[in-house]
Amino acid sequence: MTDPSDSGHGPLDTSLSAVISERHQLINLTYRLLGSLTEAEDVVQETYTRWYAMTPEQREAVESPGGWLTTVASRICLDLLGSARARRERYVGEWVPEPLPAATEWISGRWSGGTTNDPADRVTLDESVNMAFLVVLESMTPAERVAFVLHDVFRYSFAEVADIVGRTPAACRQLASSARRRIRGSQSAAAPAARSADLVRAFKEAWEAKDIEALIGLLAPDATATGDGGGLVRAVIRPVEGAEQIARFFAGRMEAVPDLTLVESTVNGQPGLVAQVDGVPVSVLAFDVAQDRIKQIWSVLNPEKLRAWREV
Repeated sequence: MTDPSDSGHGPLDTSLSAVISERHQLINLTYRLLGSLTEAEDVVQETYTRWYAMTPEQREAVESPGGWLTTVASRICLDLLGSARARRERYVGEWVPEPLPAATEWISGRWSGGTTNDPADRVTLDESVNMAFLVVLESMTPAERVAFVLHDVFRYSFAEVADIVGRTPAACRQLASSARRRIRGSQSAAAPAARSADLVRAFKEAWEAKDIEALIGLLAPDATATGDGGGLVRAVIRPVEGAEQIARFFAGRMEAVPDLTLVESTVNGQPGLVAQVDGVPVSVLAFDVAQDRIKQIWSVLNPEKLRAWREV
């Protein structure tokens, strides 16, 4: 990029800087809307392509470049969410949101520094990107999801949301309200972060030891484990249900892949595990902990969803 002091086009460069600075916000928004970092990056790229396809005069006429970019990105996501339902009906096995690595890694209960190549490409980690939250978002209609994320997560007014989704403010208020009911209906009391970390670490140790009884003791009786291989690698087609069945399944996996190593890691802002073979991530596991037991395990094995993990 040319230095503004040398280009002779100060106002244009100032505008360009303002537009590029929106990238972090757009990545954060589109990841939450789509549950896929890969698709989120594609949407942001397409949004900027549309911005630069306009004439300089058209861009100058935009009062709020950030608002324009958000509107376009959200509308692209709305279209993608509509088509995603049909795509996921053809998906082999269960579809789990793409797991997200952190800028810092959780190791033995402490945080160690780490960086990504471009801070603008990081997704801010908070409760709205934990795996349990994203899975509930997947159950919503596209309009519900967009209205809820824009209003409740990013604090856009219902008038602004209405302009983006093409509905009335009252209709968007109803969409967000319906989405909130889904969230409340699916949530249980969250365990303290330290307790979640302890349980995940204990699960790792019991899994490594192939200790079925210890694994059962860490799982809720009605726990569920869901695998996502996308038809590209071997994974269970349907979720495994029940503590004993899950314990035996994971112990069997350690028997089947003796060179598997487990690494504690932050997964979507919470303690999780990365399974590696020869140092290469082959699976990323996210956990939902409630009432001092592991309630849900999501294991993503689809290599297309592990690209970001292999670049960390």
